[in-house]
Amino acid sequence: MIKTEDIINIASYFTIVAHSPGRLRVRVNPKIKNESNNISIEDIEQLPNKIEGIKNIKINKIIASVTITYDSKVFNPQIWEDLINKRNLDEITQIINNLAKEVM
Repeated sequence: MIKTEDIINIASYFTIVAHSPGRLRVRVNPKIKNESNNISIEDIEQLPNKIEGIKNIKINKIIASVTITYDSKVFNPQIWEDLINKRNLDEITQIINNLAKEVM
């Protein structure tokens, strides 16, 4: 099971490529492979089933990008910017925990 702290850690490897309300595309730093946790790509792809407001996560391994579609009424677009830039993490943790179906 993926934890909120894992989501925050994973996001630290992202750089925003494009962002419009409801759709976020990020480039993934290859150093994420050195991460010593037990989070799989499948865990990440299953986040829409575990967090209300995330509609879909599409991972493109070839170009090292992730596209996240989300409900911008549930997740203010600024939250994504803050998450990736490591700002307001306490607030983001609280929001994720409140929206979580299975995330701990």
